[in-house]
Amino acid sequence: MVSSSRSSDKIPAEKVPDYDRESEVKSFDDTKLGVKGLVDAGLTKIPWMFIEERQTTGMITWGSMESPESVPVIDFKDMDKDAAVRTEIIKKVGEACEKWGFFQVVNHGIPESVLNGIIDGIRRFHEQDAETKKE
Repeated sequence: MVSSSRSSDKIPAEKVPDYDRESEVKSFDDTKLGVKGLVDAGLTKIPWMFIEERQTTGMITWGSMESPESVPVIDFKDMDKDAAVRTEIIKKVGEACEKWGFFQVVNHGIPESVLNGIIDGIRRFHEQDAETKKE
């Protein structure tokens, strides 16, 4: 696995020897351990598959020169009461999916106790030993 520190290092893209992103991603997926598995294994450098490559004069650079944006927050309030509101929400969801791939929903009507239960279940899953998670 080729890795690099996430510092101001700049490595010419054409000098990354024999890097095969597809194989690295497949190998990562096959472990079924996720990022926590990498951390538990003592990972000290960010794997290349997690680094967004931005070409600038033939170099790989990290970070963005653009100003940061916020994750879209979509309010579901009154979605079930007004067709025009529903249409606008659907439009916003589509735009968020196209631009970001994800978004945050507020006023969705799911009780906080249910959300907390989901988070607890996810936490319990990820705290299991690696062999149990592979089952």
